[in-house]
Formats: sequence, C-alpha cells, structure tokens
Amino acid sequence: MTEQTTTAPVVRRDDARHRYEILVDEQRAGLTAYRDRDDQRVFFHTEIDDAHAGQGLAAILVEQALTDVRASGKRIVPVCPYVAKFLTRHQEFADITDPVTPEALTWLDAQLGR
Repeated sequence: MTEQTTTAPVVRRDDARHRYEILVDEQRAGLTAYRDRDDQRVFFHTEIDDAHAGQGLAAILVEQALTDVRASGKRIVPVCPYVAKFLTRHQEFADITDPVTPEALTWLDAQLGR
C-alpha cells in the first residue's frame, strides 16, 4: 500500500484575478470566478481540474468562498449553476443571497466583454 502525503486543500482569494482558488499540495486544483458589483459578489463560473474531479473540492471551494463573502459584508449573486445548486442545499447562506436578475446579467456581460 502506498502512502500519500497530501495536505488539506487550501482556499485563497485572488482579488487581482477576481476569483477564489483551491490548492491541493500547493497546486491550483480549481477556481470560482466572480465580479464585485457594489455590495454584491457575482459568482459566474466554477471549475475543478479533471485530475481532481470527484473529490468534493468544488463544495469546499464554494463553501469557503461564500463564508468569505459573509465575513466581508457582501451579498451573493449565484449566476454560476454550481454556486446556485450549492445554495439550494446550504440554506445558511440564504440571508445574504440575492436573486439573479436580467439587470445583473447585463451588467456581468458588460464586465466580461461579451
């Protein structure tokens, strides 16, 4: 039997790149991307690298990102389907979650240049 020396995943916020990253053994294993709109953090994309799929990393990443949003006094707008699904199962964030509106989507498209 081989012993692996993996450390616990670490989540960090990278404001310059507008994302939270999850690191496994100091290597990026995935991210959730956002843009800030006034007091809202609009999450629009989450991905986990194929090499790390099926390990529960997306849930760890999103939970820690949303906990950070709460600590910063911001609100969540879940454009990303994964974040939206996560929120349906984690009602503890309902008090800081705003609905996705057409106005928010138009704003996000302008921010992303699409």
